[in-house]
Amino acid sequence: MKKLMKGNEALAEGAVRGGAMLFAGYPITPQSEVMEYLSWRMPELGRFFQQTESETAAMFTVYGARQAGMRTFTSSSAVGISLMQEAISGMCAKSIPGVFANVQRCGPGLGFALEGQGDYLRDTRGGGNGDYRVIILAPNSVQEMMDFAYEAFELSEKWRNPVEILSEGKIGQMMEPVELPEFKPTARAIDGMDGVPAEVLLDHENPNFVKNLGDKIAAMEEAEQRWELYRCEDAETIFVAFGLPSRTSRGAVDKLRENGEKVGLLRVISAWPFPRKGFEALPDTVRNFITVESCVAGQVLEDVLIATKRVTKFHDAKVYGLYSGAVAAKVGQIMEKYYAVQNGNCKEGF
Repeated sequence: MKKLMKGNEALAEGAVRGGAMLFAGYPITPQSEVMEYLSWRMPELGRFFQQTESETAAMFTVYGARQAGMRTFTSSSAVGISLMQEAISGMCAKSIPGVFANVQRCGPGLGFALEGQGDYLRDTRGGGNGDYRVIILAPNSVQEMMDFAYEAFELSEKWRNPVEILSEGKIGQMMEPVELPEFKPTARAIDGMDGVPAEVLLDHENPNFVKNLGDKIAAMEEAEQRWELYRCEDAETIFVAFGLPSRTSRGAVDKLRENGEKVGLLRVISAWPFPRKGFEALPDTVRNFITVESCVAGQVLEDVLIATKRVTKFHDAKVYGLYSGAVAAKVGQIMEKYYAVQNGNCKEGF
């Protein structure tokens, strides 16, 4: 069955159908509809909704409830996620699952209640203290807001690690038809990580920390890379984008292909682990990469540079960036950037 839903509502319903038994959160635009929706939806199903006194308290509530065996969920935006980092870091240290969503807003400090992708570097590097990573899925549609939230709990339990849905204000606010999945069970005991060696579980001599955390991070990085290639079979220039800019980049690829240009799109689905394997799947014809980002300075660009210069076969490729600030670049802007690169009117993005 399909239903017309707002992105934030689909995110919330996806978590409900994925088995969330408890939501704890604190309002902040542009994600407040997640809370508004769950304030009636969770009690309707006999589950728990809690508006906490702060984002910090929300994530610690998720932390504690998950240790009691409940599938738990929270969401926030930008600065709110910053306030959650102590708890997220602690969950990674003790190998505790949990799911949270960041419906990004733009700008530093308190920011502005607009779309944006300025949290990419913070979130993909582990935003709190110490060495850790969270698995991050980046939707580009209302359907994926539903699907990724629905999937996230089992992914989190598989690795005993937090999972983040990294969205954006406009995806949270826009409306599209979505397919509603079936309900999953509401709880699961923390009983280990499916298919992961026992040596990366908790250190029983020091139960406050994961044993061989580096091995666990490496295993997640190898197993959970996700990407999508579009019209890349003979491409010489590849656009790299996630979220909303990946949709306008796809439109630019189609327009440029009509003009005879050999371009393609590598859409990043897992912001972490970054899909370096997707670059390995690209043809040898590629000479240029252009990141398309809703931020004021290159962030995805850094991961593309690592993937091309250090890891994959494109050591000599040139990497450029289009940074459109708070609003996703339009098709025409992306095309202009491409032709500027072709005409030698752009510097590389580093």
